[in-house]
Amino acid sequence: MAPTADDRLDLPAVGERQSLREQVAHALRAALITGEMRPGMVYSAPVLAAQFGVSATPVREAMLDLAKEGLVEAVRNKGFRVTELSERDLDELTEIRRLIEVPTVAQLADPARASSFEELRPLAQQIVDAAEHGDLLAYVDADIRFHLELLSLGGNAHLVEVVRDLRNRARLYGLSALHRSGGLTDSAREHLTLLTLLSAGDSGGAERLMREHIRHVRGIWASKPED
Repeated sequence: MAPTADDRLDLPAVGERQSLREQVAHALRAALITGEMRPGMVYSAPVLAAQFGVSATPVREAMLDLAKEGLVEAVRNKGFRVTELSERDLDELTEIRRLIEVPTVAQLADPARASSFEELRPLAQQIVDAAEHGDLLAYVDADIRFHLELLSLGGNAHLVEVVRDLRNRARLYGLSALHRSGGLTDSAREHLTLLTLLSAGDSGGAERLMREHIRHVRGIWASKPED
């Protein structure tokens, strides 16, 4: 019998700017990414709906959206089970990200783009601030937006969508442990350093930093943050 999660999740309130379905999907995706919703556990739409303070319909719709992304799978008459990723899955996702993101970001290095990189600096600082305050949901949200907006400067919308999907599929299981060790802030500051390298036109430095950054993330996924 599949284990069912009855624990109350620390889910954000939903407002009216987006549809309830979109807001719930965003909140659940964030909970999946941080590992608050645990792999292998089954979550009931009505129980989650009660926590959100909404009807079960937008929660079920949001869960179906997440199922299409491979993040959860439907369990008949029970709810939705969070998909478990194997070490091989994580290795393969890491390799794909390395092949796509490292050369793409390195090619962006150009002092002529300095103003575009500076526009991303407040977002990079948000990542650092969230890390320092231990706000993992804000950290993940800002981190994803930063990397996708940076990659979008390359002008390839399909590439950005591929990376978005990869990041959604690979939840950052080890964020809490990394925060407790103080390593989360160090990882967050790499985003500021990356912008400095790109603005200076240092393609080689940006490439090395991106490789290290993705390697660090792989350690987080494995819940084995590096020293």
